[in-house]
Amino acid sequence: MSKIHGIAHRGYPLKYPENTLRGFRAVLELGFDHLELDVQLTSDGVPVVIHDATLDRTTNGQGVVRSYTLQELKQLDAGEGEQIPTLEEALLLLKDQLTVDIELKQTGDAMPGLEATVLEVIHRLGMKEQVILSSFDHYSIERVRELDSEIAIGLISYGASASLFPYLAELRGKYLSVKHVYVTPSFIERCRDEDVRLMVWTPDDEASLRAWAAYPDLLVCTNNLEGWIAVSEAEAIQIPED
Repeated sequence: MSKIHGIAHRGYPLKYPENTLRGFRAVLELGFDHLELDVQLTSDGVPVVIHDATLDRTTNGQGVVRSYTLQELKQLDAGEGEQIPTLEEALLLLKDQLTVDIELKQTGDAMPGLEATVLEVIHRLGMKEQVILSSFDHYSIERVRELDSEIAIGLISYGASASLFPYLAELRGKYLSVKHVYVTPSFIERCRDEDVRLMVWTPDDEASLRAWAAYPDLLVCTNNLEGWIAVSEAEAIQIPED
């Protein structure tokens, strides 16, 4: 059976609450080979899967995520009766199923210990070979590399800057995630020359998805999973399982 070559962004948010186990199950059912999720810390130091710094948009709670304990967060509704999952709960569901791109929602050092705590969960579950750690906060990725010399890491950037390549090489990183509207054919070629896996985020409309399907070596990160499946099948870019 073949896998769909693409990154499911926060699960399947067009159909299910984002960053929830229900959404992640849908990704597995659809057969994607990568899934992206977001992680930050509770006030008692537990990594949980949620995108925003605040609870207001995606739950029935209010206020800053990191001001709540895990027990308090578990009382909230993250949509359709879903709870905010811990990173451990999410990884246990996804283990041996696909590659997990974990975005660290760090800002400066607002969450001390985030990187070390996330790495501890990954190592304890034996999933080091199944994850990528990435962040807009490049100092956070520097801390990851200081703590683990081998785990896969990536930088996230809005723009497609040439200055990212020497920095990524210095960190011994292999992944670069860029907003799709800024990616050009020449930048794609530069990534190939540098042996960097390029992720583009987050094209959702059919025209954009069809355009990115012309580059089968890219990792396309999308919310429109079934739209990407339709385009992928049409372009015959499915990849076989190992």
